[in-house]
Amino acid sequence: MAATTPWFEDSSETPLIAEYARKLDSFLDAIADSVVETKELAEQEKRVVTLMKEVEPLLSPEAHEKVTRLLCEVTAYDLMHALHMAGLARPKTKFRG
Repeated sequence: MAATTPWFEDSSETPLIAEYARKLDSFLDAIADSVVETKELAEQEKRVVTLMKEVEPLLSPEAHEKVTRLLCEVTAYDLMHALHMAGLARPKTKFRG
C-alpha cells in the first residue's frame, strides 16, 4: 500500500493542507505576478470540479457526507482567513483630511 500524505503535523496537529496548496505549481504560477486573474481562477475551479467528480463515486454514502462537510468547513475557513487577513491589512487609523 502506498504511503499517504499526512493531513497534520505530528507534534502540533496543525493542518498541512494549506502548506501543500502553497506548493502547487498551479498556485505558484497564479500568484507569480501577485495578481490572480479571472482566467487563473476559472482554471483552478475546473481542477477542483474535475477532482471532485473523480472522488465522489469512490465514497460510501457516509464518507460522502463527511467529505461534503469537510469541504464546506475548509471553504468557510479559507473565506474567514481571507477576511481576517484583509482586516489586519486595513490601516488602524482613520483618515482625517
